[in-house]
Amino acid sequence: MGNESLSEPDNRAVVFDRSKGRRILIVEDDVSLASFLSSELQAQSFIVDQIHDGEEALHALEGDRQYDLLILDLNLPKIHGISLIQRVRPARPRLPVLVLTARSRVEDKVLALQSGADDCLTKPFSLLELMARVSALLRRNSGLIPNCSTVGDLTLLRDERRVERNGRRIDLTPREFAILDVMMRNAGRPVSRATLLAEVWNTSSEPTTNIVDVYMKYVRDKIDLPGEPRLTHTVRGFGYELRDA
Repeated sequence: MGNESLSEPDNRAVVFDRSKGRRILIVEDDVSLASFLSSELQAQSFIVDQIHDGEEALHALEGDRQYDLLILDLNLPKIHGISLIQRVRPARPRLPVLVLTARSRVEDKVLALQSGADDCLTKPFSLLELMARVSALLRRNSGLIPNCSTVGDLTLLRDERRVERNGRRIDLTPREFAILDVMMRNAGRPVSRATLLAEVWNTSSEPTTNIVDVYMKYVRDKIDLPGEPRLTHTVRGFGYELRDA
């Protein structure tokens, strides 16, 4: 990654309100990049640990030290990043994982998300964008949101990343889970497409495709089976609403 992508004049624009004392683990085999990111995050009052291979990262994540965020490169020595996520996720279901990858293929990002990552950032990236995504992931995991949310006979358990409806287990991808999480937190009131885009995709720009609608259909098809009362509703020209019929 070129340094020019990490030194924008307004990189300090992102300010963290509750960063002091929060611990981030950076797993990146590029030592210079890991050190740079570590120093920038420490300047924002985070406690940062650096590790440069997947095996050592696995030992750290299986240990007693608690992390508030994992920033993870995929191409790691000893244990690949995807394998690391898959092995860690069952034991640490609420740990936010931000993947860094030099691969721009959509399939690679989808694999990372399906394996349990919460967000992906393609190299080279701007420091400002990375800081914004760190802020968004920590905000979601701030502890101000209850573990369990219920709408009608639909239940979402955040700690376990588990969704059930009337006793039926519903398997969602990480992206679909994030969408439902936003909808559950705003149950009974419309949620705009722009809000979903900002909360789930961490961007405020207008989508060039109907990606929000496509993913919302995936969620709807799993939540509202034929014969069940509809919980997901389209608000024409605005977005969606989750409510007990």
